[in-house]
Amino acid sequence: MKSISRRTFLGTATLAALQPRFAIGQEGESANAKLNIALIGAGGMARAAVEDCRDENFVAFCDVDDRRCRATYRQYPYVPTFKDFQSMMDTMEKEIDAVVVSTPDHTHFAAAMDCMQRGKHVYVQKPLAHNIWQVRTLQKAAHNYGVVTQMGNQGHASDGIRVAKEWYQAGVLGEVREAHVWTDRPKLPWFEKPETIPPEAEPVPKALDWDLWQGPTSARDFSSAYVPVKWRGWWDYGCGSLGDIGCHELDTPVWAMGLGIPEKVEVKLNDAMNRDFTPFSAVVTYHFPAQGDRPATKVYWYEGADPPRPDGLPEDEALVGNGSYMVGSKETLYMPYMHPNTPKLIGRSESDTDLPSATIPRVAGGPFREWLRAIKGIGPAPGSNFDVSANLTEIVLLGAMAIRCGHTIEWDARNMEVKGHPELASYVKEEVRPGWEYGEDLWKA
Repeated sequence: MKSISRRTFLGTATLAALQPRFAIGQEGESANAKLNIALIGAGGMARAAVEDCRDENFVAFCDVDDRRCRATYRQYPYVPTFKDFQSMMDTMEKEIDAVVVSTPDHTHFAAAMDCMQRGKHVYVQKPLAHNIWQVRTLQKAAHNYGVVTQMGNQGHASDGIRVAKEWYQAGVLGEVREAHVWTDRPKLPWFEKPETIPPEAEPVPKALDWDLWQGPTSARDFSSAYVPVKWRGWWDYGCGSLGDIGCHELDTPVWAMGLGIPEKVEVKLNDAMNRDFTPFSAVVTYHFPAQGDRPATKVYWYEGADPPRPDGLPEDEALVGNGSYMVGSKETLYMPYMHPNTPKLIGRSESDTDLPSATIPRVAGGPFREWLRAIKGIGPAPGSNFDVSANLTEIVLLGAMAIRCGHTIEWDARNMEVKGHPELASYVKEEVRPGWEYGEDLWKA
């Protein structure tokens, strides 16, 4: 890690002052001006940003692993590169308008906070952060620093999720008291059961800065059991299958029904639990209290386990590996696949014409361009801004916590505490290594 200290930017800025502000070569403000974009994490999921932000200016790239980012660096050989995101921001701060964070889960928070404190707009891949305190702090920071935010659960920008919400709001489904959501994760190449815990130590690859990769977590020996993609199953770095897929698939029932935070989360593990690595089969039941006209609702999550088949699904139609359905008193809404692109009512013909027309504005060009338009002031706030995605991610993290500890959680959302289990406070807000502290000042007001 470079010797530059991880400082706290004490200034605050209003949205009016920051939006739009274009760092390099722009005289005044223009909807046609190009934004100056930096990437923290330049390989893997960052390749989507490279494609969808290609009409803007890339001004800085950061990645701890020279192997993962090779394609991006070759495509833009003139863009300055860094391994330490704080060093990048110290060096390039005046030239950067917005940052895309595409790192493993455990470093989302620190990277995003460092940028937001400097008044930079941020796009953060899902899940928003690694623990609930971080999620709520990011939500506070978005308001405090007046920046435009977006989480990268791409389906929230789709037409399909809007259709689902329109059908629910119009009463097509009737009263919904349960939803079922499932994934075929954990599976290779993202999840592999370790032979030993901890795994056997290996030499650190020359291309990788292992200390920076570990970020805020306690230092441990390098192993290829963690990188490049298998970190998801290790609780110190990832959030299990829920963290991997939950922000995609739970988004539809949560957003369509306006679900807030559950009061209780039950778990059934079909595999041995340990505090280091995710089990390979679990069923989580979320209990959402009644609110307004909506009755109490249960949402079931299945990972490495088969969900019950929805009534009315044709016998010759197999359930795909990822999907969801919402059971209504009138209709059942089925969303096959990971992203909500193809909603359908079980038993209904696709040619039915008695369904409500569109009432929710559609998003053109996907989540990155939605975010870019909002920064430029030519579009509304992104649909998965941190007010929306913080709620969704907290739901995901509560389920992951139940899997991690292996028992039911009763959640006191107001006080951010698990009732009767003070020992779980270390999961709600995890300790970090010195030099990785961010956001404490936002809780002092």
